[in-house]
Amino acid sequence: MEDFAKKVSISEPETSTKPLNMEIQVEEKQEKDSTINQTIVGLLRRFLAVQQRRALAYARLKRGFEDYVVSGGELAYQKLCSEITVEFNDCSKQVLEMESVFASPDCCREDLAGLLRSVQVQEKEKLHLTATIQVLKKAGRPSERLVSHENCRFTHSTGHECVHIQQITEESGTEEAEADSEYDNALKEAVTRLQDAVIAINEHLEEVRYEIAALEGE
Repeated sequence: MEDFAKKVSISEPETSTKPLNMEIQVEEKQEKDSTINQTIVGLLRRFLAVQQRRALAYARLKRGFEDYVVSGGELAYQKLCSEITVEFNDCSKQVLEMESVFASPDCCREDLAGLLRSVQVQEKEKLHLTATIQVLKKAGRPSERLVSHENCRFTHSTGHECVHIQQITEESGTEEAEADSEYDNALKEAVTRLQDAVIAINEHLEEVRYEIAALEGE
């Protein structure tokens, strides 16, 4: 009977800490993922704020150029351009810092780093084209540009002897038409490329907003 009792006796299983350790590890991973997601969302929102700064800077530049065309205030316009340049440089610096964080081992979000790089490329193109358009508009179409009379002669007997007066020939008319055509094409191309850059930037910003919504929904 004693042998039978020994055979059928059930020993208590050893207490295992493995499930508890796994549960702790899962909780730690979830907490870490949550922290990373919060960091990413914060950076993306900061990026959107930088883009808003850029938009306001472009609005200032547009108004300043319009005032310059009307008033001819060269110094005021140059001062504005210097201020806008500083603003854009600071924005670019901040975006580069965010891009570096996204590409770091802590975030491992090279996709978001690439997204910010794409925006930077388009923003650079947008600024270049904006400046090109303003230069073209400032110059005006060749046939409509005001003539400077600095080199003309002024005498008491004849008055104003304009050096610009010349016989209009078929050849000169053709050259003027060609110059106007080149100007119109250059302006049209710059405007079209600018619109393409703006569309690309807006599409990237929409991707950023979708990413924020997705992370906040987790």
